[in-house]
Amino acid sequence: MSDRSLIPAPGRRTVLRGSLLASAAIAVPAAVTAAPAFALSGRPSATWGVQVGDVTASSALVWVRSDRPARMVVETSATESFRRARTWHGPLVDARTDFTGTTPLYGLPAGEQVHYRVTLVDPHDPRRSGRPVHGTFRTAPATRRDGVRFLWSGDIAGQGWGINPDIGGYRVYEEMRRLDPDFFLCSGDNIYADGVLEPSVTLPDGRVWRNITTPEKSKVAETLDEYRGNFRYNLLDDHLRAFNAQVPSVVQWDDHEVRNNWYPGQILDDARYTEKDVDVLAARSMRAFREYFPVPTLLGAPQERRMHRVVRHGPLLDVFVLDMRTFRNANSPGRQSDDTTGILGAEQLSWLKRELSRSRATWKVIAADMPLGLVVPDGATDFEAVAQGDPGAPLGRELQIAELLRHIKHRRITGTVWLTADVHYTSAQHYAPERAAFKDFAPFWEFVSGPLAAGGFPANALDGTFGPDRVFVRAPDRANVSPMEQPQFFGEVDIDGGSGELTVRLRAQGGTVLFTKVLQPGRTGQ
Repeated sequence: MSDRSLIPAPGRRTVLRGSLLASAAIAVPAAVTAAPAFALSGRPSATWGVQVGDVTASSALVWVRSDRPARMVVETSATESFRRARTWHGPLVDARTDFTGTTPLYGLPAGEQVHYRVTLVDPHDPRRSGRPVHGTFRTAPATRRDGVRFLWSGDIAGQGWGINPDIGGYRVYEEMRRLDPDFFLCSGDNIYADGVLEPSVTLPDGRVWRNITTPEKSKVAETLDEYRGNFRYNLLDDHLRAFNAQVPSVVQWDDHEVRNNWYPGQILDDARYTEKDVDVLAARSMRAFREYFPVPTLLGAPQERRMHRVVRHGPLLDVFVLDMRTFRNANSPGRQSDDTTGILGAEQLSWLKRELSRSRATWKVIAADMPLGLVVPDGATDFEAVAQGDPGAPLGRELQIAELLRHIKHRRITGTVWLTADVHYTSAQHYAPERAAFKDFAPFWEFVSGPLAAGGFPANALDGTFGPDRVFVRAPDRANVSPMEQPQFFGEVDIDGGSGELTVRLRAQGGTVLFTKVLQPGRTGQ
């Protein structure tokens, strides 16, 4: 029942030539059961590919990883021939950043295809340089004429399901690449730092799942090097690297970048960990995250670094990237009648209200790493997300969301849409005051999609405080269903440049569109 071909629409981004994709690839033979080792050659090598983050109408960040100390040099051009190329001199990459580096690009033309190549140069001998690695991306439009199309999902290498060479690895990334979006929003759980990968797992039907394994994935991550190894792991996949070379990303984090259901100040009662202070673990993970993803707000001075930010993608779209992990209070039964910290922290909530009020974009996508009305438990009595199962007036973390929703209504902010992942199934919820215990808000939609490469789980219960109606859901009927037993899920958002209509499609791996919803600009209550 797919309503859109997997072949890119004419006139959109030019698909990379096979030779360019090959230049970013690491061959992973089908028979491999452990990660390949890369021998050092005579010149620096960018074996882990390239990626681009947080593209705007005039700027972008280009990332690379070297196999040794090297100077990063980026060239950009309007054509693949690199005639009239601009050169950008990037940082020295060395062991201090696990040989990763990010180069900011500024003054780019709006709404244009940009081709780039990254060359790693020996810092002691400029004549010795590695083979350039190529990529491409499209800058955000300056006008609404061309529209915007992006994908979102999350949850990668979770619950023991890693890169399986028998099924071709992370094939869903190839499917997403062929859709040729303007960017990809990763809603968190980019890694499972607490998820050990066994070489093989026997499925309920007797089939055997095999994982590519690495030393860093053989135990829970605690040290900085172990967190770095978890971020490197996904880059072993050919499809993911090819996707990164063509599709820029907007990345946020959630719990599994550190440890399941973590919150600041937590002291672990878990025999797998020798380091019990989760704040120490979170700091190490954040450093590795900063090294492995190009995020502009993480590049400044330590006191200025933050995950939450606005990515402006032309007049049609602003993406408000939330951090529902760093500033939250402790997981609890969530029944307190006064909660200024909540799941966002007071400062981030003020920032979000201010930036939503300032936004002039037609659509304001709120990229949340956790759902609002879905009950996500943490043990027998505590709760991990916003909802806590009590359908009455807002309590606990719900108080902060009620304040935000009231602000959106009273400031007459239109075009807000919530996107998330986290729960490992796909669904669409419509929130309306006539169904809710809390009524001082305008109706809105929340769309859930995932996982990309992790276990599937049954649908969570709904909490009636904000009046959610589950219009669509596709979820397995048992916990931790492997990617061999059910398709993975991702979502697509398509904003039409003429009408301004926003179309959401919930997709299943294999090309099927499971659900479609068209929203009209400037309206509430749809």
